[in-house]
Amino acid sequence: MTSTLALIRDGRRTLRQGPDGLAHRQRERLTAMIDFARTHSPYYRELYRTLPERIEDPTLLPVTRKQDLMARFDDWVTDPEVTIDRVRAFVADPRRVGERFLGRYLVTTTSGTTGHRGVFLLDDHAAAVVRALSLRAAQRTLTPAVTARLLIRRMRSAHIVATGGHLAAYTVIVRSRAVGRLPARSSRVLSVHSPLPELVDQLNQCRPVFLAGYATVIALLAGEQLAGRLRIAPAAVSLLAEGVSDHDHRRIRSAFGAHLVDTYGCNESLALAYGCPAGWLHVHSDWLILEPVGPDLRPTPPGQESFTVLLTSLCRWAQPILRYDLGDSVVLRPDACPCGDLLPAIKVRGRAADLLSFPRLDGGTVHIVPMAFETLLESIPGIDLFQIVQTAPSCVRVRILSAVTADRERLWTAVRKEMVALLIAHGVGHVSVERAHEPPEQSAGGKYRVVIPWP
Repeated sequence: MTSTLALIRDGRRTLRQGPDGLAHRQRERLTAMIDFARTHSPYYRELYRTLPERIEDPTLLPVTRKQDLMARFDDWVTDPEVTIDRVRAFVADPRRVGERFLGRYLVTTTSGTTGHRGVFLLDDHAAAVVRALSLRAAQRTLTPAVTARLLIRRMRSAHIVATGGHLAAYTVIVRSRAVGRLPARSSRVLSVHSPLPELVDQLNQCRPVFLAGYATVIALLAGEQLAGRLRIAPAAVSLLAEGVSDHDHRRIRSAFGAHLVDTYGCNESLALAYGCPAGWLHVHSDWLILEPVGPDLRPTPPGQESFTVLLTSLCRWAQPILRYDLGDSVVLRPDACPCGDLLPAIKVRGRAADLLSFPRLDGGTVHIVPMAFETLLESIPGIDLFQIVQTAPSCVRVRILSAVTADRERLWTAVRKEMVALLIAHGVGHVSVERAHEPPEQSAGGKYRVVIPWP
């Protein structure tokens, strides 16, 4: 297995060669991955049986989806000792979180919020690539001054994640602590499902210099910090997994005065991209390919929001991820990023699975992206967190966690007025906008989905 240090050096050499060198490295790895998948995965051998022998262009490959791959799990994986029954028996035991399945694979699961639960294997080579890319991201995003503060305070950290089961963030942390890459004495793992006052108390006690968690939860904690109930001074705050709105970015930075580290990842590729000072996410394109596409799976032009994005991982040998429908809507930057980073730049706009569909006045159907509701409600003062639940084709329920100082009746009046105006502007027919008395709810994975569509 190639060492993490060797992978870091390889990445530096590749980037020094410029865009042409980067594209060449990507093609090499794509060809090798396709050849390996055809040879060792019965699923891909069948799927690619009519394709040319050598493929350097990912657009020639058919699209794959989680539900299809999980249905053919035993044929999808490249190790015949791995079966879905054996993996399910392994993940059914929460005591085995962070252990290596069969002594050679780290297993993570998705929370299944989109209706399809996934099980993913990280082989040793893929794990080394993830570590190399994470170190690259840290080098690109942390300034010398921030790094010095982290080291002086002995990297005292707090990680707010979903702690039940084999979900990715928790599994990686447990494994890292077990092998000594994350010192147990100086790191705290807090459950994202803990009541907010409890999280505040725990953070006030451990006073982390490095704070990591889902963006929606960190945004809630920013409100507690601004209110004076949370009293910590982290040097860096890492926002995990989710796309971060400009509103949340400003709120978190204002509250903590810390260096913000944006990262973009998922079970299928734990290290997808990292943030830059210009507000974009730079894709690790020497080790993966992201293709923004429309509903017809044709390329989305740079600068426009995609319907979804197709992911090809160039390092996952045990479980090849090739032209995989990730479900995220992204925007690819059409020009060079002003930060000077060579790697492609994107912004994450939400999930295609979170599109809301309503009956039109003319009898058709209108689709509204989550970003439209986010932009609308973030402009109304007094909202700490919100969630829109479509309970029927013509009914939405709005859950609001309001600021302590907010007048709740006036706030709801403003929310309902703006929601109705937005629906009318999109040509939606009669839709009932209901006020929820319950607060926004977390998914099993600990995230707060902005929009929960009608099934």
